[in-house]
Amino acid sequence: MTVQILTVTEDEGEQRLDKWLRRRFPHLTQGAVEKLCRTGQIRVDKGRVKAADRVSPGQMVRVPPLPPAEAPADPRPRGISAADAKMIQAAVLYKDEHLIVLNKPAGLPSQGGSGQGERHVDGLAEALKFGYKDKPKLVHRLDKDTSGVLMLARTDRVARALSEALRHRAARKIYWAVVAGVPHPRQGSIKFALEKAPGRGRGGEGEKMLCVHPAKMADHPEAKRAHTDYFTLWFLGTRLSWMALEPVTGRTHQLRAHMAEIGHPILGDGKYGGSETENLGDGWGAGTGGDLSRKLHLHARSLTIEHPILKTPMTFTAPLPEHMARTWKLLDWKETDVPADPFEAIR
Repeated sequence: MTVQILTVTEDEGEQRLDKWLRRRFPHLTQGAVEKLCRTGQIRVDKGRVKAADRVSPGQMVRVPPLPPAEAPADPRPRGISAADAKMIQAAVLYKDEHLIVLNKPAGLPSQGGSGQGERHVDGLAEALKFGYKDKPKLVHRLDKDTSGVLMLARTDRVARALSEALRHRAARKIYWAVVAGVPHPRQGSIKFALEKAPGRGRGGEGEKMLCVHPAKMADHPEAKRAHTDYFTLWFLGTRLSWMALEPVTGRTHQLRAHMAEIGHPILGDGKYGGSETENLGDGWGAGTGGDLSRKLHLHARSLTIEHPILKTPMTFTAPLPEHMARTWKLLDWKETDVPADPFEAIR
């Protein structure tokens, strides 16, 4: 290997030299970087530098011949099966040196917790390092049975930026769902507050959210305001509707509880009435039987957010999970027949 002259790119921004080097050469240890700087073998714009010095876009970094990276004895992350590593890597929609975006499979928890077991996205993130030293960090969550767009950050800085964007509603999330009946009106807002009801299981496994009318908030000090916009994209008579849902706030089980509260539970939602034969809406129940899957039909379809480093708007779109794709095929619903963002025209 020969001497390399590398340019700090615009998207790498201002960062410490040691971090910049170790992202480029993950097999380098911190001690090796400091020694190479101390002996003058690594230089920036031909000048001597310290490992803690910062580099800027456009600067030229001299890197001496480096020893090749040693192949790990076992390329599979510890504690993760080959099948799980392949599965979570196949779920990647987008990745760069700052963030990773997944299409989370239905049935896979985002994190461990009561009744969730040891197999979850946070645990499987060891298989998403792709040569970087640290595993990526979750910045938000999806319910276990909800599929779709899920973001992870490679660094604490990016995690903070993405979390701030989500907290201050600088990100737009659109979900697709199938619900019982046809909402009336066919587009609108749901603003019931949500209050947590304790679960019946030993670890609170039966926990669910109760809706509280805004006028009764004073009687429910634990309730938190919640706001969901909805848009009916397509419907099957009076029985089922294909919905676009936008959570303006981000409460636990918000979409599921809100749709059930207006009498249109989400298909396959056993917790909020979507698996029963009757409901309060004008449909025939979300437990439709026949050839429709009994799995939850709720999918985080798209997320639009400003890239935390590049500062450009990006939209990530997740294909439907298998059980929902089968429903779409059975009902002859086509993704191309509806707008990607039905809420845009009414804003």
